[in-house]
Amino acid sequence: MKTITYKGKRLYRDPARGKVKGVCAGVAEFLDIPVRLVRVIVILSMIFGLFMFTLIAYFALAFVLNEKPYGLDSQTQRRPTAHELLDRLSAELNGGEMPLRDMERYVTSETFSVRSRFRQL
Repeated sequence: MKTITYKGKRLYRDPARGKVKGVCAGVAEFLDIPVRLVRVIVILSMIFGLFMFTLIAYFALAFVLNEKPYGLDSQTQRRPTAHELLDRLSAELNGGEMPLRDMERYVTSETFSVRSRFRQL
């Protein structure tokens, strides 16, 4: 059996999430795309003339790839969802807003203009 590695990621079959042998689930996890999308691509390739090629490739991968080891779960290295990323970004932007407001208030105040005139003297 063989494990394909690219940039520290490994390609495994994932029978726990798979329908037949877990090849589509493993490819989806490797590429960080939804499993449903990989399955749709496989079905469409079979419908639009690549039936034998797709079938041979699927069963070749099912035979060649190792099964995902127990305990190696992508949930432990879960990527944040879009909502979590947006919430984090919003909090960061809001955190930087108050110092910016204070600086704007100071620059537009008379104290700033008086101090800058004294410095020019």
